[in-house]
Amino acid sequence: MAYCIHYMCKENLSQVNEIDREAFPTQWPPPDYRRELQNPLARLIVVCDDSQQAEAPEKDIPGEETTGLFAGIRRLWQSRFSGKRPPESRQFVIGFASIWVMADEAHITNIAVRSDYQRQGIGELLLISIINLAAELKANIVTLEVRVSNLPAQNLYQKYGFVEVGLRHGYYTDNREDALLMSTGDITSAPFQAQLQQLKRAHTGKYGGEVRWLGNAVAGESADRRRHGTGDR
Repeated sequence: MAYCIHYMCKENLSQVNEIDREAFPTQWPPPDYRRELQNPLARLIVVCDDSQQAEAPEKDIPGEETTGLFAGIRRLWQSRFSGKRPPESRQFVIGFASIWVMADEAHITNIAVRSDYQRQGIGELLLISIINLAAELKANIVTLEVRVSNLPAQNLYQKYGFVEVGLRHGYYTDNREDALLMSTGDITSAPFQAQLQQLKRAHTGKYGGEVRWLGNAVAGESADRRRHGTGDR
């Protein structure tokens, strides 16, 4: 299976909201990802299944026809004769992740994967991507909160160097469940990066598939080479 990862854009919002409702049905109020795209502290990425297309792209340009016979003819002409790839809104988003970057800290605010794609390594792929993005943005540590009952997610985070550093009592609004606060060490250090590269190779070996990194080296190997010479929730 082939995937691509890139920065979230407004054309992805309807699918991202759909995944959020599926992954976090009790979360209230729901996050406003459109506002997050305008937040200078926030960085949001999506992973798409290149073998699928979204059924209905979100309209974003008033007056532009996105459905019907003429729109279908236009898309067919673009794809077969003009050599243009389908617009981003046609990509099938299967997961997303977001961080806030403050000084030297990147805080993971969300990682979510469509239910049909869970237990296929997509959450782990997003975690790898977000750690690489944090390093690219000059962060030194990555932090997150996770439910005390979510042992699979905790195990994944521990695998990638996160350790428990605190407890937030009654953090989750749906049932007042406590949250573990977890943090990495220095993600720019040679030992951390060596372990990260080993985990990335193991992930590729286990799940296979081709991953295309789009955007400013989002999770890409180029960032690692420049710097070091080299869950589902």
